[in-house]
Amino acid sequence: MSNIQKLMIAVVGVFITGFLLVGSNKEESNEFKANAAMVRAVAAMQTMANQKCPAAVKKATGDVVYFATDTDTDKETYVSLTWDASKTQDKYSFKKAKCTLHLTLGGISKLVIDGKTVIEKEVKY
Repeated sequence: MSNIQKLMIAVVGVFITGFLLVGSNKEESNEFKANAAMVRAVAAMQTMANQKCPAAVKKATGDVVYFATDTDTDKETYVSLTWDASKTQDKYSFKKAKCTLHLTLGGISKLVIDGKTVIEKEVKY
């Protein structure tokens, strides 16, 4: 056997060993998969709330809201964003707005502005 053939066999052996090592270390536990799915669901819910709630507040009041002054969530089913004009330097036509988004509903379940309910939808569990 020539040196070139030996070198080619060695290179192929390295590649095969590498594929075997990478393939055997890729196993993920069910707990890891469940945690990753929960993180993705919470991120999607938060993203949806950050898109839909400011739009609903703008539609109801005409004010463009930016960053919520308070956020509440159970990290599974709902996210509530609150804009409190007394805690910001922004000038709003309202004192307090609270928007709650439920994942099971797929949208806003409740929007309350200055104690007046603007949107209220029943959430079915």
